Amino acid sequence: MKKAIGLDIGGTKVAAGIISENGELLKRAEVKSDPSDREYMFTRVVEAVEQVLNDSSLSITDIEGIGVGVPGKVDRENGIAVFQNNLPWAQFPVSDRLRERFGLERIEIDNDVYTAAFAEWKAAGGNKNETFVYVTISTGISCAILHQGSFFRGAGFAGEFGLIPILSKAAGPKLDRLEKAAAGPAIAKLAETVLEETLSTKDVFERYQAGVPEYQPIIDEVTDYWAQGLYSISCLIDPHQIVFGGSVIANNPFLLEIIKEKLKSYQIPEQQHVLNRMSVSTIKQDNGIVGAGLRVFEEI
Repeated sequence: MKKAIGLDIGGTKVAAGIISENGELLKRAEVKSDPSDREYMFTRVVEAVEQVLNDSSLSITDIEGIGVGVPGKVDRENGIAVFQNNLPWAQFPVSDRLRERFGLERIEIDNDVYTAAFAEWKAAGGNKNETFVYVTISTGISCAILHQGSFFRGAGFAGEFGLIPILSKAAGPKLDRLEKAAAGPAIAKLAETVLEETLSTKDVFERYQAGVPEYQPIIDEVTDYWAQGLYSISCLIDPHQIVFGGSVIANNPFLLEIIKEKLKSYQIPEQQHVLNRMSVSTIKQDNGIVGAGLRVFEEI
């Protein structure tokens, strides 16, 4: 059985996994990021790779290659992390540095949402006759689109779902960006504004599920913002399937039914087929690792 290493690199942690060619996560390791310096950050990546190898009793010679998911803009052809908001890696040559350190020729790099989307698409059956959308709602909001087995990348910036304009109460007559109005931090901020109380996003959802009346309108408002954004996707590409990931949805799967109800209220009947094929990720926080590892075996 062939094996690869998948890396999911972020501003708070670096997660590494040993991935089989069938997408099985055989071993997982995690280290804290150090975004204070580009070389310190790369050292943490090396530590994550070494740790997962040690934990699995494998050596680097047992590995076919390394797949890497990083946030922000990526030059896939040249293996460069171009720009990120949460890492010190402007124009950082990730692929060359990993080849130099570990001696593996096969290094695949992509945006982290795309690697997560690839894992979700494969887990959903990898149907090459359909249009598949992966939506992540966490600290930020984004998506990736696979059409007939290939990513739709546009001119290089496709999938920035969080930039879609929506109508929000906070923006008044102006349009707001979906991420600003309804990502994880925005939910906490909305609750603080309405209730004049310092809260975490987790607190908001826990109190909503506990039936505290003051929290019902907050979730009603946020899910409506998501539905507005999703309706844009429904109209533009009419997907066959949508899978949701990211901590906000993965930790609160009850939100799916609310989203469906909200989206249905915007759609005409001919668009409602997707409602029966909307689901929450079953891979959750490991989809980035799995997808990155699988990219070693399959290019799209």
